[in-house]
Amino acid sequence: MITRKAGPALAAGCAVVVKPSEETPFSALAIAELAHEAGIPPGVFNVVTSSRDSTPSVGTTLASSDLVRKLSFTGSTTVGKLLMAQCASTVKKVSLELGGNAPLLIFNSADIDQAVAGAMASKFRNTGQTCICTNRILVQRGVHDEFVEKLVSAVSKLVQGNPFDESSQQGPLINEAAAQKVENHVNDAVEKGAELLVGGARAEELGSLFFRPSVAVGVSGEMRVTCEETFGPLAAVMTFDDEEEGITMANATPFGLAGYFYSGDPGQIWRVSEALETGMVGVNETMITSENTIFGGMKQSGLGKEGGRYGLREYLETKFVCMGGIAERPVD
Repeated sequence: MITRKAGPALAAGCAVVVKPSEETPFSALAIAELAHEAGIPPGVFNVVTSSRDSTPSVGTTLASSDLVRKLSFTGSTTVGKLLMAQCASTVKKVSLELGGNAPLLIFNSADIDQAVAGAMASKFRNTGQTCICTNRILVQRGVHDEFVEKLVSAVSKLVQGNPFDESSQQGPLINEAAAQKVENHVNDAVEKGAELLVGGARAEELGSLFFRPSVAVGVSGEMRVTCEETFGPLAAVMTFDDEEEGITMANATPFGLAGYFYSGDPGQIWRVSEALETGMVGVNETMITSENTIFGGMKQSGLGKEGGRYGLREYLETKFVCMGGIAERPVD
């Protein structure tokens, strides 16, 4: 997150103040040391750490300061809205990468094995803890059973364990609040009629922050997992009948960061790509990010872009200069 923001800022000639998450300050301090070793002058790359209790006051200070010309934030939509309001007092430029609720649609024409592999990569990478992880899996009725059977088989084979063990594929959640949220989403879904096919509980033998990779089917729109970002290893599977219904379900959220779908129909690929209300769309592919492509959402998932030339523009101002009254001079 830090390099994605600081890189273009430094390239544009801006000094940077980094306020890392209180959960992960060491990476920011390590980057500051690397900046020093690379010869970046003192005062150009700065890090301000804080406790959870003091984070709001630090954020307010940075957002309301006249010295800060631009604020870039990755985090929850709730905090993003607050920072955006605070930046308004100085009409500060903002880039916001906020919450998501990424849909993954599987159409009848899809290659199911490819779709399962994509779902696994998108849903369970980093144990489901990225902002573009699939949050809702929408499967067309004609391929639902085949997809679910293969998904459950793949999920059942995931290996949980110590992240420093090379055989581990799934690690812990970041804190107790994160584990509790996944637990709440599972319980809410089951209480409202969903069926758990695998997982659904903590792996207490590994530690309280380990949650077993889970698959739930029969998920419906009134369940919390469909309207809140789970940020954990719970694959929530819903069913749709036709393309129009699938698109409507995918867009039935105030968020629009990333969306994915699998289809073998060229016409459908163009229609759905245009219809999905997300800033990024993966077509038969869920690993969609790199340093030279844009990253950013629409609706309440944020403002602005990161990555590529568009990410650099976020740290520049466009100026118009009109010159007149300059006498012509002979060219030597």
